[in-house]
Amino acid sequence: MTGASTPTALARLHQLFEGRRLTPTQRRIAHCLVRQAAAVPFLSSVELAQLAGVSQPSVTRFAAALGFDGYPALRRHVRELAPVADADIEGHPRNPYQQAVQAEIDNLRQLTALLADPAPLAEAGRLLAASRPLPVLGLRASAASARGFAYFSTKVHPDVRLLDEGGSLLADRIDTARHAGASALLCFALPRHPREVLDALAHARDAGLTVVTIADGTFAPVAAHSDLLLPAAVGTGLVFDTVSAPMLLGQVLLEAMCDALPDAQVHLEEFDARAAARGLFVD
Repeated sequence: MTGASTPTALARLHQLFEGRRLTPTQRRIAHCLVRQAAAVPFLSSVELAQLAGVSQPSVTRFAAALGFDGYPALRRHVRELAPVADADIEGHPRNPYQQAVQAEIDNLRQLTALLADPAPLAEAGRLLAASRPLPVLGLRASAASARGFAYFSTKVHPDVRLLDEGGSLLADRIDTARHAGASALLCFALPRHPREVLDALAHARDAGLTVVTIADGTFAPVAAHSDLLLPAAVGTGLVFDTVSAPMLLGQVLLEAMCDALPDAQVHLEEFDARAAARGLFVD
């Protein structure tokens, strides 16, 4: 039976990775460690390596990179985070569909814990509000999150530019935004991570843009290419990842951006007036 860790425990796990430059192999182990936090206290280094799809020595080096004497010390640390059993209130095991929903609930609780310090979110909101125009990047699996943010933000921000298609024109569109006055770029980076997203973020920073990224964790490949990273875990229990936490974090970030835009309420009222005049909505 698999289990889920408490939001506080997961937040403490993420803190292990903050500010560390992990290799791609180590990021894979970190991702597995978070997903399997409740099982890790009972796994050998060989078993964890098999789950993560890496070698056993890689797990040992990973533990050392985090400052532990070895994997046993890392395992003891995870054990102290007190995982809870994956069962419903009557004590019956959940079916796979319930487990997927519960995993999303746990991700949202983890996000609640991470937002206990609102300073990074407020800073991100100020950066995005000040950027004119504001490019919003999201490719492949991240495109829907980027489009949703761009759709709502255009109601309060005067110039939002959605970048949801890759290819050779992507760098050109970033340059165009920069030359038009953009100072920051918002990126949604969810698994799997396209290589061209990393190239685009590197290009954006070289062009002088401050990169704010919503990603699936502080160990995501985009971390090294971001000036401010806001983590939100994805669910991995179904065939395709579930992204309730990243999408909600996008809406919370939008709220922080509205707080930093003095005319946000005026723009919303003007839109409502235009919508009413056109009979745009039926409710």
